Amino acid sequence: MTVRHATQDDYPAILELWKIAINDTLITFNVTSKTLPELTDMLDTRHAAGRATFVAEKDGRLVGFASYDQFRPGPGYAPTVEHSIMLAEGARGHGLGRALMNVLEDHARNAGHHSIIAGVSGANPDGIAFHAALGYARTAMLSQVGFKWDQWLDLHLMQKFLSPDTPGR
Repeated sequence: MTVRHATQDDYPAILELWKIAINDTLITFNVTSKTLPELTDMLDTRHAAGRATFVAEKDGRLVGFASYDQFRPGPGYAPTVEHSIMLAEGARGHGLGRALMNVLEDHARNAGHHSIIAGVSGANPDGIAFHAALGYARTAMLSQVGFKWDQWLDLHLMQKFLSPDTPGR
């Protein structure tokens, strides 16, 4: 297994992983997929701002990615970032997600970010458990903020502090 920075050559495979998550799961509330130009613009904009996207490869095939961006717009939110992580179905449970998150969190920490947020669908208990195992605390649960496949979905916000000097920690 290899974890490395994503390049534009990886974007079609990243898009395919995202399409599967959108079309086949409730882990994302999105109901329509981005186009390749939209994904390219989004990731290139993140990279230009000093954020990052990493990919995991196994046997020469891209099987996962993780990316982060500023949590919300505006300078007051600049120290806080939010990430996305997706793995191919057969890649789960083998340490690839943990490896991606370790690299992603190190990058965010080294870039001077203070904390990182995970927005996890209430329909994704494995995602909640995964983040808890990585040290994320569940800080909020927003009831019925998503709607997909004729059902309301909750959003769990989980947070991890990246700075060792966090007051009160």
